[in-house]
Amino acid sequence: MTSSSPALTAHVLRYAAFAASASGGNPAGVMLDATGLDDSTMQRLSAKVGYSETAFVVESNVGGDPRRSRVRYFSPRAEVPFCGHATVATAVVMAELSGPGQFTFDTAVGEVVLNTEQTENGILAAFTSVEPDVRELEPATLRTLLNLLGLTDTDLDDRYPVRVAYAGNWHPIVVLRELGTFDSFRFDPPAMRALMDAEGWKGTVTVLHALSPTEFEARNLFPVGTITEDPATGSAAASLGGYLRDLDLVETPVRVIVHQGRHVDRPSLLTVDIPSVGGTVVSGTAVPIE
Repeated sequence: MTSSSPALTAHVLRYAAFAASASGGNPAGVMLDATGLDDSTMQRLSAKVGYSETAFVVESNVGGDPRRSRVRYFSPRAEVPFCGHATVATAVVMAELSGPGQFTFDTAVGEVVLNTEQTENGILAAFTSVEPDVRELEPATLRTLLNLLGLTDTDLDDRYPVRVAYAGNWHPIVVLRELGTFDSFRFDPPAMRALMDAEGWKGTVTVLHALSPTEFEARNLFPVGTITEDPATGSAAASLGGYLRDLDLVETPVRVIVHQGRHVDRPSLLTVDIPSVGGTVVSGTAVPIE
């Protein structure tokens, strides 16, 4: 099937993840039956929806398990290996239809297990990321990144060294010392996109300010199409969990809270549970967008 007709687009549900209302969080498209759609059709549909990512369930009932699906993610520009907020949105939709419980998504980065439960604030979905990884940046890459952000070494919080972290996507993690700098930095989207493509960073550039050792505010830069900054980024939150554990910046197990979206007027809240070993657990709610 290669058409991207209005009828096909109508089958894409629209949910805001990591927020209590549709005016917050990160909008995601969810297509529960993308069986038979080719790559170009999914790409065109994602571009037409216009959100940072749309999740496509390309196979249901994997291995005879009604709660196991194969899922792919597309931004308006390209396929993305993994997307946390679209994963949460898809799990919430499935729980609304099939009842809360455990779901398993087979993704391009591996198996992702989700637990969903009904709460007084709606359905809460928690995904366990693939095994995190943390690496140092090449000095030249770090210098280029800071230059693009208009920052110098003195702007960095020296408690949190700059690293690139992975929990489904690679995210450079930059923690700024002063809230004023965090609020006011600017960047050129095309130049940042070029650096991200050159470095293979499929996720976001994660810029943080530490409110406490277990609470952060985040700005996640994601220049794609008309989007420049992500309101809520589940894979970045998972990567942050791996980063904090790898550098012994928290004592595990521990819960970390991430606030995001203030700078794009879509406030979001992400909860990150960091175990002593294994994948990071990121949880949040999702609500339909009218």
